[in-house]
Amino acid sequence: MRKGKKLEILEDAVREKGYKLRYEKGNFIGGDCRLKEDNIIVVNRFLPVEGKIYTIANALHKLKTDEYPPEVNKIIEESGFTADNQLPLIGDE
Repeated sequence: MRKGKKLEILEDAVREKGYKLRYEKGNFIGGDCRLKEDNIIVVNRFLPVEGKIYTIANALHKLKTDEYPPEVNKIIEESGFTADNQLPLIGDE
């Protein structure tokens, strides 16, 4: 699968999860955050496509990968994130 298609699939998964996706410039890589009542995933717009895929896959991985379609889970696993290396969220302990 092409990198652009992978990125598009992950972007759709972010929106389906109810998060906003923003590409911003700055001295950061990116990740998920909560701003007031909005859940947002911020990605550095200057990252190469691989970096954008990795950043979004990492954020989605933290948000429970078992709830995604198989193609999204496959991209997350290809990025190096599996259920074995998922850290518990503070509220899940």
